[in-house]
Amino acid sequence: MAEALHEQLMRMARHVRDPQRHAPPPGVEARRLAVYRQLFLGNLESLLAGAFPVARASLGAARWQALVQAFYADHRCHTPLFTELGGEFVDYLETAEAADLPPWLAELAHYERMESVLLLSDAPTPHHDPRGDLLEDVPVLSPLALPLAYRWPVAEIGPGHLPQQAPEQPTLILARRDADRRVYFSRLAPLAHALLLSLQERTISGQAHLALLAAAIGVAPEAIVPAGLALLEDLRSQGVVLGTRRGA
Repeated sequence: MAEALHEQLMRMARHVRDPQRHAPPPGVEARRLAVYRQLFLGNLESLLAGAFPVARASLGAARWQALVQAFYADHRCHTPLFTELGGEFVDYLETAEAADLPPWLAELAHYERMESVLLLSDAPTPHHDPRGDLLEDVPVLSPLALPLAYRWPVAEIGPGHLPQQAPEQPTLILARRDADRRVYFSRLAPLAHALLLSLQERTISGQAHLALLAAAIGVAPEAIVPAGLALLEDLRSQGVVLGTRRGA
């Protein structure tokens, strides 16, 4: 009995997800199944539309609806949390192979998703000295500051600007949640982005970070220390760099 009920429920779920490919379970009125599908799909579309307003507007109503239906039919979520649904949608777009999807869509969705990620983050503040020496000690990056890089100009895409070709230079962005609990996005220069990535990936002194950057661009370390220190101080004043901690 239990196995039969489970199979009937699974048949119902498959049909509600994709009635074109899966027959309904026997004994259930088609009208009732259509109501279930409308409710589930409508709730999903509402959640995604709120999380990705620019992507929705840029695609247009018909293409957006078709995309949501395809996501509903084909993707299997790995979390039951509504707050993580946007991440599942981004994962789907990054692996989707539909020829009619714009090539910038996955990056635009990822960019929009970062606002929710930062708003919902409960990452603890790491131990740090807010007035530490940014060159001699280890700079501590805020967990609420994310350096991002995209091939497409995601901050400019919208219904009135749908690029056909990616620009030669990447779009470098800092996403951060400020003390007012609002999320801000700002453009980054290549040096600032490279420094933030280094701070994110390595636990070394500020001097060592700048030495690595100098080697990457082929200049002597002392050539970029003044500008690098000024950048670190500016990042600290914004709360992007919290301060420092002692090295190992």
